[in-house]
Amino acid sequence: MTHRFPIKEIAQQAGLSTATIDRALNDRAHVSPQTKARVQAAMSELELQEHQLAAKGRRVFVDFVIEAPKRFSDEVRRACEAVLGDIGPAVVRPRFHTQEIVNQDDLLSMLAKISQKRSQGLCLKARNTPEVAKAVADLEAKGIPVFTLVTDIPGSGRQGYVGLDNYNAGKTAAYLLARSVGEARGKVITSVSREDFRGETDRLRGFRETLAVLRPRLELVDIAGGAGLFANTLKRVGPLLSETDDIVGVYSMGGGNKAILSELPEAGGTRPVFIAHDLDRENLELLKAGRVDFVLHHDLKSDMRTLLGGLVSFHGLAPRKESFAPSDIQVVTPFNIPQELR
Repeated sequence: MTHRFPIKEIAQQAGLSTATIDRALNDRAHVSPQTKARVQAAMSELELQEHQLAAKGRRVFVDFVIEAPKRFSDEVRRACEAVLGDIGPAVVRPRFHTQEIVNQDDLLSMLAKISQKRSQGLCLKARNTPEVAKAVADLEAKGIPVFTLVTDIPGSGRQGYVGLDNYNAGKTAAYLLARSVGEARGKVITSVSREDFRGETDRLRGFRETLAVLRPRLELVDIAGGAGLFANTLKRVGPLLSETDDIVGVYSMGGGNKAILSELPEAGGTRPVFIAHDLDRENLELLKAGRVDFVLHHDLKSDMRTLLGGLVSFHGLAPRKESFAPSDIQVVTPFNIPQELR
C-alpha cells in the first residue's frame, strides 16, 4: 500500500500495533484481509481529516452564471444557500450573475471578467456554442474549474456536468405520453426555450426517438425560441396553436407553460396531456391546479452538493471526486408532490 502518513499515526487511527501496520503496508505474510482493509480504511480516514484541517476557515468563491427565467435562477439560488452548511469546514461564498436572456458577446465579456477576478470556480448554465466552449477552456487553463448545470457544453474541458440525464428524461416523457394517450391519433406539441441549450435538445432527441417507436402515428409540432418567458413564448405558440387541431399532448422542455396553456385548444372540454420540467413555483401552481399532468423533476439541492463538493475537492479541501453521476429523474404528479413543496 502506498501512503504518506507515519506508521505510528496509522497504528493509532487503526487501533493496531505498529508491527502489524508495517507488515500490512509491506505486504508481508500473516496479515488477514480484514486487517488490510482496516489499515486502508485508517489511511482514508487520515486523509479526510487532513483535508478537513486544511479547509478549516478557508473561503472559496464560486460564481454562478445562469441564463434562465428568474423563477429557475431563484430555485438554483435557494438550493445553493440551503446546502452551504453541508459542504464541510471550507466556507463557500457564492456570487450570482443571472439574466433571463443574455447575448453571446455579453456572456463572453462576463466570463472574461470572472477570469480576471481570479474566481475559484464557475457554475455555468449557458448556450452550447463554439465561442462559449472556448471561453470555458480558457478558464480551465487558468485553473478556474467550470461545472455546467442542467445543460452541458461538451468538448469544452469543463470539470463536470451536474443535472439530469436529459436524453433519458426525454425518453421518460415519451413513455408517459404514449401510455396516457393510448392509441389516439393527433399532434404532440414540443417546446424548447432555445435550440442552442444542449440539455433541451437532448430531451427533444430522446423524446422523438422513443415516441417514434411507441406511437409512430403521432405527429410532432415543434415550437422553439420563447426563452421560457411568458410574452416571448406567447408570440410563438399563439399563431401556431390557432392553426393546429387534434392536439393530444404537450411536452414542454423549456418553460413558458402558462403561455402555452393560455392558447391550448380544448376539444370537448378535454385538455391534452401536458408534461413539463422542474418544480419551480409556476409549475408547482399549475400541477396543483390540475393543468399540468406530469413534471419531470430533479433535486437541485443534490445537484448543488455535488457541484460544490467537486469544487472544494478540486482545491484539495476534500477527497477528490472523480466522476459526476446524473441526477435521478423524479416523475411528479399532483398526488406525490415532495413534502417540502406542498
